[in-house]
Amino acid sequence: MAMTSLFRLIRSRVKINRCFSSASQDFGPPPIVPQRRVVVTDRAMCEYRKEFAGLGMVTPLGCGVETTWKRLVQGDCGIRALSPEDLKMNGFDNEMQVHTLDQLPSKIAAVVPCGTKPGEFNEDLWQNSKDRSIARFIGYALCSSDEALKDANWFPSEQDKKERTGVSIGGGIGSISDILEAAQMICEKRLRRLSPFFVPRILINMAAGHVSIKYGFQGPNHAAVTACATGAHSIGDAARMIQFGDADVVVAGGTESSIDALSIAGFCRSRALTTKYNSSPHEASRPFDCDRDGFVIGEGAGVMVLEELEHAQRRGAKIYAEIRGYGMSGDAHHITQPHNDGKGAILAMTRALKQSGLHPDQVDYVNSHATSTPLGDMVEATAIKSIFSDRAISRALAFSSTKGATGHLLGAAGAVEAIFAVLAIYRGIAPLTLNLNHPDPIFHDGFMPLTSSTEMPIRAALSNSFGFGGTNASLLFTAAP
Repeated sequence: MAMTSLFRLIRSRVKINRCFSSASQDFGPPPIVPQRRVVVTDRAMCEYRKEFAGLGMVTPLGCGVETTWKRLVQGDCGIRALSPEDLKMNGFDNEMQVHTLDQLPSKIAAVVPCGTKPGEFNEDLWQNSKDRSIARFIGYALCSSDEALKDANWFPSEQDKKERTGVSIGGGIGSISDILEAAQMICEKRLRRLSPFFVPRILINMAAGHVSIKYGFQGPNHAAVTACATGAHSIGDAARMIQFGDADVVVAGGTESSIDALSIAGFCRSRALTTKYNSSPHEASRPFDCDRDGFVIGEGAGVMVLEELEHAQRRGAKIYAEIRGYGMSGDAHHITQPHNDGKGAILAMTRALKQSGLHPDQVDYVNSHATSTPLGDMVEATAIKSIFSDRAISRALAFSSTKGATGHLLGAAGAVEAIFAVLAIYRGIAPLTLNLNHPDPIFHDGFMPLTSSTEMPIRAALSNSFGFGGTNASLLFTAAP
């Protein structure tokens, strides 16, 4: 018996030694990820088809890509005066709503037009009363995603294709109005009447969640939250999901609906919003202009369908843009203000260029983040001039900020403006900057933002997005390969 126990002990020690030996072995490098190119796709287009495919938008200029783009390039503006109803204070009486509006220093906003007419957001269709978990920012994402998917003609029924389709839709703030309503219930000792859908209505990732549930997409389900860079990060992250093989198709973008009493009051307290143009809303958002004094809060959503190149070619999809570069950086300076030298913006743009393999001289158009704040616009202009130097000064580089028309869509801004960059390439039109009457002194000679929409060949376009906390993102798109 003693000898048997000894043999068992020896065998057990041998097994342990083998385990330690195996654990200490170097596994070697992971498998090499194949280079996968990412494109924005649409369905095969007939000559009569004029819609922009693979893209979806809800903006203050209108609901739908065609409506928004047409109004943008012709110089229309989606900013108007606020009404008490815009403050989303449903639990308060009219007198309190009017009093609150009177107290707000900024009384204008870029509001999505709602209704049942063409070009309007149909609330009954996207925020129906049966599903009370859908807040407005989620409704905007659903509407934009539906337009993008219809135009891309991507509604897979096969299980493997659903598993290879992801969603990457982020937001900046979520539903502050629901939080305000819940806080009022606490004050009025009515907390037991709090909706069971309160949490699902305010969570940022529920926009991506609802889109994936509606269409059965079981690939990566992702929601970036990086303030005003959210939309750009969501698209860039989605491109990398495809590049690394996590998905073949990703529905990507950003959404926001934060036009409410508390959000506006908060931005006013941080002195971020314009207050000088309450009587002339269309003149309020004036990127790069000497008379700018803050941004106009806006709302909406932008979504694009991204697809791996060979996957798109196999299904015969039309390809009209490619994501070639995605650059990120952090200012590491201040929670709301960029550093005067613009290093954060320079790093993001430089990294996007490096990843793309393009030289700055090959970029034709830049959609600037410029929100109409005194410091932010100047710093970005300095960064653009630093990177593009002679090309910027000679007017060979076209650049503009489209926020004069749309206001600042916060978490949706990066996605909407990325779509504008894609459309600039696709249509050969660089959109204008509204209200640039007295350019900032940094502009001189040929270095000047566009003041009118300009037809020109655009092979490569850069879209910038910068957010609170010093987070920066740049997306570089090129014409279809």
